[in-house]
Amino acid sequence: MDELLDTFSIGRSLSKKGSSYDNTVAETTYKVMKTEFIYQMELRNLRHLELELYDYVNWFNRHRIYRSLGYLTPVQYRQEPLKKVV
Repeated sequence: MDELLDTFSIGRSLSKKGSSYDNTVAETTYKVMKTEFIYQMELRNLRHLELELYDYVNWFNRHRIYRSLGYLTPVQYRQEPLKKVV
């Protein structure tokens, strides 16, 4: 697999093969998404899914606070280091 990634100059987005943490993060994200989004919706068609998913991702990143991020949203957390530079 590493050779294939190298051939196309593709870098891994997370850690190397065999790291259980990658899988844990993905599974946790899917669980939260199912609980907070999928199981709460009655989707009528693909367009309805697109609109609701856009709204959910926006809420998830810009309005939902996370204890692990110091009770900040992901967007606020990413902007914190920038505030220290300016």
